[in-house]
Amino acid sequence: MSEFVIDPRVAAQVAEHRYPLLFATISGAHLYGFPSPDSDFDIRGAHILPLHDALGLWPDKHDTVQVSGIRDGLEIDLVTHDLRKFFGLMLKRNGYVMEQVFSPLTVLTTPEHAELKSIASQCLTRHHVHHYKGFFHTQWKLFEKERPRRVKPLLYTYRVLLTGIHLMRTGEIEANLVTLNNEFRLPQIPDLVARKLAGPEQSTLPEADVTFHESECQRLLTQLEAASDASHLPDVPTGSGALNDLLVRVRTGLRSQ
Repeated sequence: MSEFVIDPRVAAQVAEHRYPLLFATISGAHLYGFPSPDSDFDIRGAHILPLHDALGLWPDKHDTVQVSGIRDGLEIDLVTHDLRKFFGLMLKRNGYVMEQVFSPLTVLTTPEHAELKSIASQCLTRHHVHHYKGFFHTQWKLFEKERPRRVKPLLYTYRVLLTGIHLMRTGEIEANLVTLNNEFRLPQIPDLVARKLAGPEQSTLPEADVTFHESECQRLLTQLEAASDASHLPDVPTGSGALNDLLVRVRTGLRSQ
């Protein structure tokens, strides 16, 4: 992956967040390795509610912050969760938040973010396979129902299958499809990525190619299930205590200097 340069408009959006942030990273097509010229920037992260809000009657009112819009011509979608909610999602089979924690496209980081990455490795389980299988079925249904067929949901389908297989085999999160294909070497991926990068977002696929891609995705789904069965990942996360300790320290102001 080439060096990530933060767009000043993205940095400005993060800097204006109403709460302090533990981290903010880029997700979506930029993380997955195939942003087209008109792709928006998906900013994800974890914010820190002050004690007044966290301990009040309505903490849920503030546990998610979402800002979407156009900033100086750049489409930005920002979503962050308060630490308590974010950490809770990490203890479930939620691949999205894990990919956000480990995203190398970092807009804002802290010493606690580095600590969180270490703890996150203790929260990965073989049951994360259900997240990736579910995401696969969602993306494939989207691809199937559209006419003409778009390259974008097909790339998302391949990406989620390869990320899931890689996780089950290695215990590590890798969300970039181009990087993953250095391992899997699927000959169709470079062409699909090139179509997407050429833009616009509505890049289409010849109908004659659909049968091939359906067969390939079913083959990879079988590999994902087999990788899950053979995985050395634990059945339950082991990082809950460390997450709780980090939450208490950050919430009470005992943060790293």
